[in-house]
Amino acid sequence: MAIICSVGIGLPTYEISQAEVKDLVAKIFPYPEKQLSRLLPVFDHAAIHKRQFVVDKSWFLDNHSFEERNDLYHKYAIKHSLEAMDACLENAYLEHNISYEEVDLIAFVSSTGITTPSLDVYLMNERPFRENVERMPLWGLGCAGGAIGLARVSNWLAANPTKNALLVNCELCSLTFQKSDHKKSNLVGTALFGDGSSAVLLIGENSKHRKSLQKTLPRIIASSSYTKRNSTDVMGWQVTNNGFEVIFSKSIPALVKTVWKDHLEQFAHQNNTSLEAIHSFIVHPGGRKVLEAMEESFSIPTEKLSYSFEVLANHGNMSSVTVLYVLQKWIQQDIKKGEKSIVSALGPGFSSEILLLEWDE
Repeated sequence: MAIICSVGIGLPTYEISQAEVKDLVAKIFPYPEKQLSRLLPVFDHAAIHKRQFVVDKSWFLDNHSFEERNDLYHKYAIKHSLEAMDACLENAYLEHNISYEEVDLIAFVSSTGITTPSLDVYLMNERPFRENVERMPLWGLGCAGGAIGLARVSNWLAANPTKNALLVNCELCSLTFQKSDHKKSNLVGTALFGDGSSAVLLIGENSKHRKSLQKTLPRIIASSSYTKRNSTDVMGWQVTNNGFEVIFSKSIPALVKTVWKDHLEQFAHQNNTSLEAIHSFIVHPGGRKVLEAMEESFSIPTEKLSYSFEVLANHGNMSSVTVLYVLQKWIQQDIKKGEKSIVSALGPGFSSEILLLEWDE
């Protein structure tokens, strides 16, 4: 069991409205006017108002090498991850904040750039972590990485109940944009993806800081993973000489109503939990159609998904980071002791990760 004490976020500098992105794409993609008029409405129907990026609009007008993209990823992933980490530790719901020296594990999750050593090492060099802090770099989990990161760190804390952990997610999706990729999946990706970073502080059941909790916070009491066989063509990256080309299948909303629905039903049954009694669904907003498919699968009231829609509207799909922005919104509310929440995210594989939270003092 792990207790989630705070979530911090790092917002990139450049904020661009959905209308601006739509106009930019119309200039970049060499589609015939008839085809363009048929494809561009995807921007209007995405339920996204604005997004944040680490590069300005002019960057997308030129071609960029894999090396250039990855150098930018390295620079800005460090910058915005540090912002999220500082905000997380400085604003924890504890009587006394946890210092970097008290962090026993740092987990780092990303799928939009490559570094060796992994980026957590660079973060350690910028903040006063102990040199014997344990590391858990997780790569390639895509949009499921936020929920999977929570689950893996929770498992580590179950084995180390006196310790404290920091989960950091950073995704700079804008840097993967391929101007020369004219497939529809790339255009859909430009209508959805944004940049962001997050950090989550989790403490073990017997951490000395548990006694200083200042409000009702969520405990992770169960988690479950599911990966559908032979579904690697649903979402992910095609690695090319220019970088990452997006793989994005139109079958994803349908898979929500089959794979995800079955997984959640089994998970609820295994944990003797009624989905009707769930207080809130802290789900990764992969897109409007994904959220609507989730609503329809279990007749979930919109208010139980409200922050997923809000984060999607204001930030877009930031891959693994997004569900943790949603988690932050729910933690900021006053939720009664004993209420339960579902955390869920879908990712490449095709994979589904689900966690059960219980709010406790």
